[in-house]
Order: sequence, then structure tokens, then C-alpha cells
Amino acid sequence: MEFVKAHGTGNDFVVLEDLNDHHQLTGELVRAICDRHFGIGADGVIRIAPGTEAPYLMDYRNADGSLAEMCGNGVRVVGKYLGDRGYVAGAFALETRAGVKHLELHADDSGCIDKVTVDMGAPDLGDERTLEVDGEPVTATCLSMGNPHAVVFVEDVDKAPVTTLGPRLETHPAFLPARTNVEFAQVVDRGTVRQRTWERGVGETLACGTGACAVAVAAQVRGLAGHPVVIDLRGGRLELDWTPGGTVRMTGPAREIAHGTLTDSFLASAR
Repeated sequence: MEFVKAHGTGNDFVVLEDLNDHHQLTGELVRAICDRHFGIGADGVIRIAPGTEAPYLMDYRNADGSLAEMCGNGVRVVGKYLGDRGYVAGAFALETRAGVKHLELHADDSGCIDKVTVDMGAPDLGDERTLEVDGEPVTATCLSMGNPHAVVFVEDVDKAPVTTLGPRLETHPAFLPARTNVEFAQVVDRGTVRQRTWERGVGETLACGTGACAVAVAAQVRGLAGHPVVIDLRGGRLELDWTPGGTVRMTGPAREIAHGTLTDSFLASAR
């Protein structure tokens, strides 16, 4: 089984091309591939398969093997993969578990895709909740970008309790059984927001594309930022634009860093 290792602003994936729909991702296989010591190492696995509502489907699993509805960094990686290999050009539609997304490819001087713009669809606006966590109140702005998010605004994102409060919010009774992604956001000015993410089923990641969309929307809804807005993540920058009542457009980089073959012995051990 051939693979490509790629990332979008540091959110890394193992990409498997399966255009004949021969393979199925199991939780065991995904966990083995994503293991950073005994596998390749990644935040998730993307299988590119034939679609039913669009020519191609992004079949995505989190590092723990769980299904994910959508991944904003992963969808850009798929765009680069398909564009660089001549499967698509310019603009195209991609099927995801969160519906069909429309992508625009941007090439560098060498002709390789280096940025991708994605129409991420309209946010499903939730509410602002004050939840009790270990006896302390935590206020979160909740919404969905095809997958669930809880955005917590903080004064200093570098000091935010991402690895302690993040998992407690992910599995808070208010978000069960599906759980939620948790974003910690610091508003720098009306055009810039810094973000760290505790990603459901993964842990802290260097970036989360749908999370950046959620942060941009939440900041605008709360009157803390305008549009467009730049989201600074630990792995790089994403550009977000949303007008209330419309869809969220995200533009950001996608990079491929390695390719290889999963050995038969590895695949057998992962079954």
C-alpha cells in the first residue's frame, strides 16, 4: 500500500490513494499508522476514494481510529494531492462526511499546488455556554463546521490550559456522546487571532482548519474581530473570510514531505 506524508500548517496526515476502492480503514490500522514511534506518525489518515456526490471522497480518520466528519487542513492536502497528479485542475468538488466542499487550487511558479482555498460551508451557530469543569466555570462559544467546536477566548494563548482543560471539555457531559474539538483563542486585534487546539480524538495539534473557521466565526459573532481575519496557529497561518448568513472561505498552504510503501508485515501486524 503506497502512502504520502503531508501536512497543512503542521497538522499532518498519511494519505492513501484508493481510487479503485479496494481498501477499508480499520481503527487498528489507523492507530498503527499514526503511531509516532512504531508507525509513520500522523494526526490522522486520509483515504482518497471514489465519491458518490462528487468524483472523489475524503475518507478521514483521527489518530485514535475514530471517524471524523471533516478536517479543514486535510481537505487542502487532498486538493494538493489530486491537483499535483493531474486528477483535477482549477476548481473542483470534493465529497466529505460533512457534505460536498468546493476547492480552488493555487499553484506556485513551478506549477505545484502550494495553497488551496476551500468553501467550508455555512457554520451551524450554537450558543455561548458556561460549563462547570472541576468546580470552575468555563465559558465556551459552541458551533459546528460540519464537526463540533467549543471556542474558549483567553488573554494569553501561550498560557492557556490546552492539555488539561482541553480533554475535560472534549469529554464534558454537555458534548457527549460525540465529544467536541476545543479551541483556545486570543484576539490580537480585529484582523488577527491566535489559536491553539485540543483536537477530538488526537490531542493538541499544531493546527486545525475547521477550528480556525470556528474561531473566526465565534470572534465575529461576539464582536471581537471583523472579516477577513488571519488565524495564527502554531503550525502557520490561515486566512478566513465569513459574512453572516454566508459560507466560510479558508485559504492556506498544503505540503507533501515524503512518500513510501507500507510493508506487508506492518499491515499484517495492524490487522
